This record gives sequence, C-alpha cells and structure tokens, in this order.
Amino acid sequence: MTQRLLFWLPFALAAPEAQGQSPTPPRAPAQITFTSQTGRIAVHYQGRDLLVGTLTGVDPATDVVTHVDTVGTAISQVIKWTTFGQTPISLEATVSASDEAFPAEADRREDGLAVIRHSAGLSASLLNRAIYDRHADWVLSIDFPARATIAPLDSSSAGTRFRLTASGQEIAIRFRPRFYGTHRGLTAFAPWTRPAWRGSVAGWTSWYAFRDKVTEEDIARATTAIATTLARFGYQYLQIDDGFQQNPIGVPDHWLKTNAKFPHGLEGLVATITGAGLKPGLWTNVSFADRGFAALNPRYFVRTANGQPVFGNWIGQVMDGSNPATLDDLILPVYRQLRQMGWTYFKVDALRHLIYEGYNSHADYFGSRHLDRAAVFRHVVEAIRREIGPEAFLLGSWGIRPELVGLLDANRVGDDGFGFGGFAQYNSFNNVVWRNDPDHVELTPNDAYRATMAASLTGSLLMLTDKPEVYATPRVEAAKRAAPVLFTVPGQLFDLDPSRSSRIASARSEVSGAGPRPFDADQASIIPLYLLEINRPFERWMVVGRLGGEASPIRFADLGLDPAGSYQVFEFWTKRFLGSLTNEFDPGTIDSTYHAQVFCIRNQVDHPQVVATNRHISCGGVDLTAVAWDGTTLTGTSHVVAGDQYTIFLTEPAGYTLDQATIDGATATAAMAADLRTVSYSPSRSGPVTWRLRYRRH
Repeated sequence: MTQRLLFWLPFALAAPEAQGQSPTPPRAPAQITFTSQTGRIAVHYQGRDLLVGTLTGVDPATDVVTHVDTVGTAISQVIKWTTFGQTPISLEATVSASDEAFPAEADRREDGLAVIRHSAGLSASLLNRAIYDRHADWVLSIDFPARATIAPLDSSSAGTRFRLTASGQEIAIRFRPRFYGTHRGLTAFAPWTRPAWRGSVAGWTSWYAFRDKVTEEDIARATTAIATTLARFGYQYLQIDDGFQQNPIGVPDHWLKTNAKFPHGLEGLVATITGAGLKPGLWTNVSFADRGFAALNPRYFVRTANGQPVFGNWIGQVMDGSNPATLDDLILPVYRQLRQMGWTYFKVDALRHLIYEGYNSHADYFGSRHLDRAAVFRHVVEAIRREIGPEAFLLGSWGIRPELVGLLDANRVGDDGFGFGGFAQYNSFNNVVWRNDPDHVELTPNDAYRATMAASLTGSLLMLTDKPEVYATPRVEAAKRAAPVLFTVPGQLFDLDPSRSSRIASARSEVSGAGPRPFDADQASIIPLYLLEINRPFERWMVVGRLGGEASPIRFADLGLDPAGSYQVFEFWTKRFLGSLTNEFDPGTIDSTYHAQVFCIRNQVDHPQVVATNRHISCGGVDLTAVAWDGTTLTGTSHVVAGDQYTIFLTEPAGYTLDQATIDGATATAAMAADLRTVSYSPSRSGPVTWRLRYRRH
C-alpha cells in the first residue's frame, strides 16, 4: 500500500459555502452609522442590520467616541456617548439575530452573588447586558455603568429579535465578532457549520458499575433495569464501556469481534438494547496496543528516525493520522461497521494521549513533513465524525480538547469520577462550544441528589453508572427527578472560575496525559449555587440549586429578579413552602437526606397559582406545557409518567376555595396543609393530561 501524506492549514475546516452552509462571519468590525440629528443608530455586520435604534438626550454637547481595538485576531469595537448635562441619554433598539441567539452577561460584574446561570428558553433576567449569537459567534453588549435591559421579542427558525434599552450619563455599545473563536481562543470554533446538540442525553454507562469485567449478562440486567425503572423518566441511552473488545486493542477485528464474555457479539448487544426501547452507545479509543502488528506494519504509525513505530504511555504505538492508509485500514472500518450495526452514541477515549504522548511528543516527525500536528489530530476525529454521520452523538474523552471544537457533541471536561468543578470553570462552554460531560453519576448516599441536580440544572450530560440493583432502592428518586435534561444555554459568556479556561492554549505544549492538566476541570465544588431560568410562553420562573456554602439570605436581585417584586418560594426535596417573600429568602440548613436544596421561585400573582410539581427538579419545566387562569378556573396540561404519582403544589390567596379538581376528567386527590395546596393523580399511562381546578370566591 502506497503511503500518501496530507497537507492542510492548522485547524482548517472545509469551506462551509461549499457545503451549502452559512458563509463564514468575517473577522472584521461592524459598520456603525449614527445620525446625530435624528439619534438613529445602526450596527451592520455580515450583510444585515444587527441593531437598529434611536438615542434620545443627545445634543451638540454630547461627546461621541468610536474605537476599534485589535489584540491578535480579537476585535473589540465600541461606540460611546457621554453627556455632561443633567439629562441622561436613553437608547431603545431592536437587535436581530439568528435562531441560536440568546441574552446573557458578557462581562463579569464587579460584585454580586456568584451563581452558575443557565436558561431554558430565552432569558429575561435583569442581569443580562448582552446578546450572543452562537450561529455567527458575535456578542453585542452594553458596557457598565449604563443601566440596560434585554427583552426577547420573538423567535422562529428564521431568527430571533430582542428589545434592548439602555440609559445613563454614558452609554457604550460594544461589538465583538468571532467571540469564542478569537476572544476565547478557540480557533477551531465554527458554529455556523454545525448546530449544538439540543436533545437530552441521559442514560447509563457500564464503567463504574463493572469496570472492564463487564459481561453480556451484566448488560442484559442493566438494560432491563433502565428500561423498566428509568426509561420512562427520560433515560434513553445505554453505553457499554471498556471490557467488550478483544485484547490487545488495535486492529479493527479486535474492536468489532467481542471477547468470550460477549458470546452474541456487538450485534447481539444492539438487539438487546434497542429491543428494550433504548439507544445503544459504545466506548472505543484511539490507542493501539498490538506491538506485533505494528512491528510488521510500521507504515501505519508515527516512526523514529530509524523507521520503528514510536511508543507512548496510554497510547501504545501511535497511529499516524496524516497517512490516509492508517485511517482507511485501521480507524474508519471500526466506526463504519459500528454505525451499520446500529450504534448511535460513540464515546472516543484516549484522545488526550494521542495528541500528548503521540503527536506533541513527536513533533519533529510532523515538522519534518511540514504538517501541523494539531491539525493531523483534528483530521483523525473529523474522519470519525464523517463516518458516524451528523445524527450520531460523539463524546470525546477525556480532558479539555480545544483542537476538536466543532467536531464533538460533548467533551468530558475533567478526570475520572464525577466533577463539580467544571460547572464553574467551563460554564460558558456548555451547549455553546459542546455539551459538558462531568463524568458518570454514582447514586451514592452523599452525592446522588447533588450530582444529578448539578448535571440537570446546567443542561449537561447525565449518565448513571451504578449496578442495576441500586435502581431498586430509594436512591433512584434522585435520578427520576433529574431527567430528561432540558436544553439550556449559559447565562454568562465568561467562566466564573477562569483559572482553567484561561490556560487552554497550553494544550499545544503538553506531552503527558498522566493526570489532569492545568486547564482540565477540577473535581471539587467551587460555586455552590446553580440558577436555571425556565422561560415558557405561559410563564417564566427560576430554579435555584444549592450544594452548600453559607446559609445566608439570597437576594432576589442577585438572581436577576425585580427587587420590588413578591415571590413564592418552595423547596423541592423537602416540600417546604417558605412563603410569599420580598427582597430575599433564607435557604436554611440543607437536609442531610439530600445534601442539596432546590428552590422553585415564581412571581406571586393575585389568584391561585402553581408553585411547583413533583415530576422534575425544574419545578414543571419538563412536564408543564400550558397553564392558564380565566377568573374562576386554573387549567393546565402536564406530561406525566405512568406509575409515578403526579402532584401539583399550589398557593391560594385568601378568598379562594377549591371547589373541584379533575385530571383528564377523573377526580383528583386534593389536600391543604401549611398554606400549600396539593392536587395528586396516579397516571396509568405516560403522556399528556389536562387538569382543571375550579374555584369559588367568598
């Protein structure tokens, strides 16, 4: 077989225009026009008006400054108005963006509560001062100290519009094109070529349950347990980890033909998993441990000066991704046949070792061929991505992989074992760059509720990894209430703990993957507060998760709520109603049964209202699809789970008495205790139900 070498630019991607995709946004400032006589301001970029608005309070004495600053390839463009009179300047504008745009904070506040923010639906938080368009990777924001609000107007597949208002003695509009690609240092980030994975990814993986001793019988038992206990709650995937393959790993047959512990092979596993209504996932890696094959076929491998295959810790003989024959003969046949068998979830491991112990450690091999080693590495995963297709889920493992941005649907951001640190260290990456994988959840007495809560409220991966018998114990409740995982976007475009992401560029110089690198996510909890904003056409509310920290009062203003408002606060796990509160609420002591708290926070209204449901820790975000009040009757539609008692928690102002409660035409059980109404129903089937609560006034 003749060896062929490929040449390409670092982190190069196929031109999106050639693939029928959106054109590449330019690394260039926007065109900003401002007419002082009318106060009209327009920001024009990539062939469209991003912002069109009007400034009032501008007079001939108003100072106008325009500034464009470039650091490397990162561009910051600002237009600022400053008035020296008593009348403040006001801006009212409409911002038009793609359907992947969302409001957020672009810059860290000087002070205020540290909370990890995410939003399901378009955020209306008063903390937002920016709009980020993921599709074109730009940010448009209002600098401090001007007051600013951003209100979503409408959204469709054609785009999203926002109302932006600002006021103050000084207003500065800041535009940053190619934000993650240049300002955040992710040179391979090209989101216009691939949307974020939006579906829930929750399921089970075999690693911590059985390690590499896993057997076909273990998988059958786990499949039955997940299918009968957790699938109807949103756990869809069953992923088999290390232990099915033949050793030494390397040649395709050793991946595709299972060892003696799996007598029915990979095809049999697919049949077992899909037959139970689950989606099959499989672990593979890019190491090569067959020294005998490598000695006989050195052309497939990175080689020493005397032509012998090099060896790296954890990676074995290093497969040469710049050789098309290596891809065609050793790597791609594995993924091609796995996809044909029906596998839909692919976990690709040892990626850090291929680039660190493999390519970085042998940079001269690629340099002498005028090849960029990071681009060679990307090319390997790009080929895998093409082989499995865009509809398959691709998880890279382990550690932060900036070279593979845009190819991975998810990235395991830290070391083995569930890690809380990544939620604060890479909160801005989640569902923008990729979906963060904090690693598998074990339902231990200490971490069952903590880990499932953190993963679910941040829209991360949620993969369980216990022995099947655990799901017959009360601890399974933590898993049931956390799935499915809502698709969320971050509320901050910066990382609350930047100590790791600020060092991401050093991945290029790493030569060892033996343990976490300085930019890989930590395991310990760093920020104990998690905020998920739920935005639905019928209502907006917030969910606050707490893992610990000081039990001091939490101000509503620090959560992005109107400080003048009144809010109903309910703790999900203990079913404790804190009351109708203003200004702040006291979270109190965390119950030792759960080691975590989840608070549902809703705007108080002057009629009976839902404060939570028991289905999911989003307090209705998964199950409620409609809620309406017509003056006498509160009606709604909920998605319930067969065999799982469904409870609605409500408050009723003085003067209202519940007259009748029905769900799908049947009488529901209603009770009242400690100012909290419960309406319960035991569904015999999963799916939508309609409920009606009729009141009389006195």
